[in-house]
Amino acid sequence: MNNRREDRAGRAGIGRRDFLKQAALGAGLAATGIAARATCGEAAAGDRNDAAVSESDVAVVKPWRRVPLDPEYGGAWVIAGDVDGDGAVEIVSAQNVNRNDVHYTSAAVAQRLDGSVLWRWGAPEIGHKRLGYDVACQIYDWDGDGRNEVVLCTEGFLVELDGATGKEKRRLLLPTKDATDCLVFANLSGKSCATDVLVKTRYTQIWALDRDGRQLWTVKNPGGYRTAHQPVPVDLDGDGRDEIMAGYAMLNSDGTVRWVFKSEKVNLAKGHLDCVRVLRPGKTPADFRLVLTCCGANNIAVIDGDGRSLWEVSGHHFESVDVGKVCRDVPGLQLIVDIGHRPWGEGPLWVLDENGRKLCQILTNSSRHHALIDWSGDGTEAILIGGERGLYDGHGKRIATFEMGDPDVPGEAVAMVGDMTGDGVPDVILTTQTCSAMYIYKNEKGKKPAKPPPLGTGVNFTLY
Repeated sequence: MNNRREDRAGRAGIGRRDFLKQAALGAGLAATGIAARATCGEAAAGDRNDAAVSESDVAVVKPWRRVPLDPEYGGAWVIAGDVDGDGAVEIVSAQNVNRNDVHYTSAAVAQRLDGSVLWRWGAPEIGHKRLGYDVACQIYDWDGDGRNEVVLCTEGFLVELDGATGKEKRRLLLPTKDATDCLVFANLSGKSCATDVLVKTRYTQIWALDRDGRQLWTVKNPGGYRTAHQPVPVDLDGDGRDEIMAGYAMLNSDGTVRWVFKSEKVNLAKGHLDCVRVLRPGKTPADFRLVLTCCGANNIAVIDGDGRSLWEVSGHHFESVDVGKVCRDVPGLQLIVDIGHRPWGEGPLWVLDENGRKLCQILTNSSRHHALIDWSGDGTEAILIGGERGLYDGHGKRIATFEMGDPDVPGEAVAMVGDMTGDGVPDVILTTQTCSAMYIYKNEKGKKPAKPPPLGTGVNFTLY
């Protein structure tokens, strides 16, 4: 997923200015519930056009907060958490440099929800604001003192910033200056919390470092394949140490290869692992269920924790996956996955059951950014789609539209969920691709999850 907005424009055969005009038109249609339509079931009689639902039947939700992003240091990569220890959420947005598909964080800014700036860091003149991939900038209490740091990868260095002031606490030399593609905290040492960190180049090599920056191990082309966009830690065997889904290879906590996924349908060498999610945890590796999407190979699969394929569906560029309960009348959990690399106006999002059966297809302007949230409090989650600024049930019916209102906000918004008010209930977050503002929509009816969510967007935030 590289420079999504430019890629879509190029594939559609239009210039950036015309593309933005089309995107703005699409946003207007989405706001009235016209753009998206749903096809439910494998043998559906036809499309159900969402335009059949009048505006009066769809709730329009106004933002609880609009947080203007710092015009000089702010960027479309936005994460949230309590960075100054006051018990309230702040946001951190970042810019990055992209040179020949090598990325590093170049600027960051922390702001309160009233828009005031806590601190600024870096060199905004060398990077860019737009968003086409994960940016190596995370909020995490790395030293375990109860206060969050902001940790990022800039060219050649891993930098730890004091969350309250933005001052550099440490600057650790990276194994190579290009190991800056993303940043993941993991527990490889069996401690009470994750103090180790994974860094990587774009597609070839991963390094595991301890908190002092000492190399624990490194793997190049894990299992003979490219790396994933973001390696995913998961403790498969319950020993207190994370295994790492590094791409199509699962690594042990010491970096050795545990197993390599072998597809029964596609040639995995055509691309790389886009996304992996835990569908079901288990007491043993064989009990785990993991869902993965295969970029280039055009595949989605569910495997167990030993790497054995349970089912695969091929033929589309499946990208990011959410796992949750969106269909009350369907047993088990559901998988929500977008189909990427489509021009604006042609963004499918599929709802699958645990066995890979397609339950519903929602056709959107762009389905690339999505998340799940219990918005009604009944225990069933709704689907948040950034390209529509809307909320949908598991059968593709629009149930809410999120008002934004900025005249300079064309097209797609980045969709996130997180507790932004401190009440223990996840809220809806939309961030503009134009980097002008973050919009927060308070969840008035949702119930507190059994496991309280962290303030903000949480650790190891990713677009995948």
